[in-house]
Amino acid sequence: MPVVTPEKLASLQQHADDVRNICILAHVDHGKTSLTDALLATNGIISPKLAGKIRYLDSRPDEQIRGITMESSAISLYFSMLRRNAPDATPIPKEYLVNLIDSPGHIDFSSEVSTASRLCDGAVVLVDAVEGVCSQTVTVLRQTWVEKLKPLLVINKIDRLVTELKMTPGEAYIHLSKLLEQVNAVLGSFFQGERMEEDLNWRERMDERVAAAAARESKLDDTETEAGDLQFEERDDEELYFAPEKNNVIFSSAVDGWAFTVRQFASLYEKKLGIKRNIMEKVLWGDFYLDPKTKKVLGRKHLKGRNLKPMFVQLVLEQVWAVYQATMGGDNGKGDPVLLEKITKSLNITVSPHIARARDPRLLMTTVFSSWLPLSTALLVSVIESLPSPKAAQAERLPDLLADSPGSDHIDPLVKDAMVTFKSSKSDPVVAYVSKMVSIPESELPENKRKPGQLSADEAREIARRKRAEFARAQQAESGPISDLNTTIENISLDDFVPPAEEKQAEVEHLVGFARIYSGTLSVGDTLYVLAPKFSPTNPHASPEPQKVTVTALYMLMGRNLESLDSVPAGVVFGIGGLEGHILKSGTLCSQLEGSVNLAGVNMAGKPIVRVALEPVNPADLDKMIEGLKLLVQSDPCAEYEQFQSGEHVLLTAGELHFERCLTDLKERFARCEIQAGAPIVPYRETIVRAEDMRPTVNKDLGRGVVVGVSSSKQVSITVRVRPLPQNVTDFLLKNAASIKRVYAELHGKAEGEGNKDELLDQQDVEIDEDVVESQSLSIEELKEQLGKVLESGKGREAWKGIIDNIAAFGPQRTGPNLLIDATKDGLFPKVFLGDKIEGDAPKADEALHAAHLCDKVTYAFQLAMKQGSLCNEPVQGVGVIIEDLAVTATEENTSARDQLGRLTGEVIKTVQQSIKQGFMDWSPRLMLAMYSCEIQASTEVLGRVYDVLTRRRGRILSEQMKEGTPFFTIQSLLPVAESFGFADEMRKRTSGAAQPQLIFAGFEVLDEDPFWVPFTEDDLEDLGELADKENVAKRYMDSVRRKKGLLVEGRQQRVAAEKQKTLKR
Repeated sequence: MPVVTPEKLASLQQHADDVRNICILAHVDHGKTSLTDALLATNGIISPKLAGKIRYLDSRPDEQIRGITMESSAISLYFSMLRRNAPDATPIPKEYLVNLIDSPGHIDFSSEVSTASRLCDGAVVLVDAVEGVCSQTVTVLRQTWVEKLKPLLVINKIDRLVTELKMTPGEAYIHLSKLLEQVNAVLGSFFQGERMEEDLNWRERMDERVAAAAARESKLDDTETEAGDLQFEERDDEELYFAPEKNNVIFSSAVDGWAFTVRQFASLYEKKLGIKRNIMEKVLWGDFYLDPKTKKVLGRKHLKGRNLKPMFVQLVLEQVWAVYQATMGGDNGKGDPVLLEKITKSLNITVSPHIARARDPRLLMTTVFSSWLPLSTALLVSVIESLPSPKAAQAERLPDLLADSPGSDHIDPLVKDAMVTFKSSKSDPVVAYVSKMVSIPESELPENKRKPGQLSADEAREIARRKRAEFARAQQAESGPISDLNTTIENISLDDFVPPAEEKQAEVEHLVGFARIYSGTLSVGDTLYVLAPKFSPTNPHASPEPQKVTVTALYMLMGRNLESLDSVPAGVVFGIGGLEGHILKSGTLCSQLEGSVNLAGVNMAGKPIVRVALEPVNPADLDKMIEGLKLLVQSDPCAEYEQFQSGEHVLLTAGELHFERCLTDLKERFARCEIQAGAPIVPYRETIVRAEDMRPTVNKDLGRGVVVGVSSSKQVSITVRVRPLPQNVTDFLLKNAASIKRVYAELHGKAEGEGNKDELLDQQDVEIDEDVVESQSLSIEELKEQLGKVLESGKGREAWKGIIDNIAAFGPQRTGPNLLIDATKDGLFPKVFLGDKIEGDAPKADEALHAAHLCDKVTYAFQLAMKQGSLCNEPVQGVGVIIEDLAVTATEENTSARDQLGRLTGEVIKTVQQSIKQGFMDWSPRLMLAMYSCEIQASTEVLGRVYDVLTRRRGRILSEQMKEGTPFFTIQSLLPVAESFGFADEMRKRTSGAAQPQLIFAGFEVLDEDPFWVPFTEDDLEDLGELADKENVAKRYMDSVRRKKGLLVEGRQQRVAAEKQKTLKR
């Protein structure tokens, strides 16, 4: 097919019914980019011979070297097919535009998948026929479910069943059936989870109605009949699943360039067997058999003991296997010429003589397949027939999407109607969603590129001059060596002098938005409001107020290139210029501010966990590096940049591979200077446990964890009891951090309303987040009720009974999994769930000092102590701090409370902090390690090496399952983040690339080892000696963090190896 001009593609954008926006999603290395290559070949963008090898959309050099996609990239494709308007009408050619987004499969780049899926209406999900459903396959299927995209399943790499696993067609059919069941089981689990949640909500609503009616009438009889009428609405899940007879499953081999659907074979056999196509489609997959005598289709129960093959095996797979046998089979792998001739005749395919004589059997095989079952036809026909147009998709998807968006009740009905009913005229409101910002070098923008075939006059003269000079030099060389000096001088020309190349100017990078328009028509020069991800239409003028921007350019995304557009109608995926400095990562563009909609609350799958401190090799380049980091953060949806109080510039990324890509971009594109990276900063948590072999308590009279602290002036004394919280309470607090934030936001709002103008440091952030988290967080009453139940149901619940109304604070940062409990006689502290003001009233002018004036200081000290624990200044979790007494001793000097508070504030904070830390150390302290959930697929040959690498890095195997019909094992394990750096590279080296780990952050886990443990019982001393021969791993982790933070590292620092240490330079 010839190359399609951008003008032709732009004209197709105007017909929304003929546009399809699709993204290609799959696990890493399941063949997304190779599949895309076959589609690009149909548009003449690349040669069909190179499809599957060139990986056109992997435009970055590191993507080509590593062989994996790292950035999602979009391209617009033209497709023409014959369609009948009516069953009896003659088919007429119809043109379509397919906007295709190729996304990465590696777990580190899952944020790219999140951004790509929001722009599309349908998804093509690829699954490797051998590896089956992997971790990322489940993730991308969940993404299609959450975004309500219609999926199309492609079972790719079927050639591996023939060439690698040497399966027969019958075995392959059983294998493919099981694979399809696995994929459908994943979809079924999503549906079941959603229905269970809906069922629970429905029951709660019914209970509320019954209770309300009972309270109103005090008659249960009437309410039962009322509740009985309101039946729970059942929903059919038939439409969810993939089934070949529905034509939403494609069988393919992207590298060999073939694919087919059941419908294609049904039309092939329609005339031959005399069975109508629509009936043939239904029976070609499943337990249906063809009677060879009567040519009738039989079910399993009519076989009567005959050993017949299923129709899919007999009519489909055996034909595909025959082509492989004819072209690449035989004893010497050169194929079977007689069988090949028979196949080409029956399929009416002509193979050109030079291909038939070629020594490469793959060339012959791909030629036969591309003539018989071209991949692009099967895939694009299925995309156009099975996946919805933007108009149909928006009507189905957007009502739910808008209902879940922040402040959905305040969206203007005109905006909502324009989006749902797909209005695209100039007068309709414009709504567009920018999913990410892409950095493009200035020279690659279309306005700076010269169109082919256009030369300026100066350029033409320069080319002519060079040609004349070359011709003269060639003539000179023929006439022999020049001996005469005069001739030499005559031939010297100043025109040929080339000045030395100047130092290359740093190329400017421009940020282009990767966007989708939902309603209206957008043109260059239009002005729009840019809405940040935390914007809510309930308060449109809240700070920061949305800014107005003018659209400077619109682009059609064509993989590595951009093409300029004048306007884009609704339903199109496009690039937009003019947003630099206005959108950080994602945002919504709207033509009006009042009643606008915020679509930018995308659920990011990958949270950045790897922190690395960066510094320039040359200190003078520091400003360059900071500017580069800011640009990088804007152009990468998952990278974040922080500057620590210590002055470190820290980059947060999703994983090791993601970090390497970010560092390469920073050095080569954004900062353009040499940058060195420090050791990764791994997050830890600290906690306490009740262990069997704990040290004796410091104060036996008071009990374990109780400390009486006295301030340095002896004026304030405080009794603090520290206890470990039950595990279920800690988990509940971690899960409901958003609800706790909301509690504080509401209390702070109340305090402000009463005229308390004291500022709370962290509170501004909480207020901004409030509307975004409102939909999924619990109300204050629900939180109180559920937390009360959890406190009174776990292990050791006696100590926590009835304390729900005495909770004074959560920490650290007012949302963490630690509790401050007021157990003072007078109940001095303001309580969270009783609606008390967060801060007490300031003392009046002549008022005497009493304990209540110090409550906010104690709460602040608690927050500090939880933020920086005793072991290595890392955040604490799972600790309850009970304030049993707070006493103030009157001084002889009769000074007012206001005068004394200034002096006492620092003393109280320091005393409380130290008391909490002492109480913490009275228990058995533990470090909590950040853990990765690690999934590895490996064959039996390398299984031992996989285990070797895992155990050396303190990994723990959770499960090991063999995939039926394949030599592959799937190993699930947990690995500490601290040990994960270099893990993927080591795994690849040790297994020669056969095992590829996928690491997903899985939270924190207690390392069950006391960092301060030394042998003290007689048995331990006898076994291990005073030095404790076994390494204390917890102490090693703790010391490394202390060393990095510049804290004192305790313990023997002697040399272990007895080698002579030289101290003199000689």
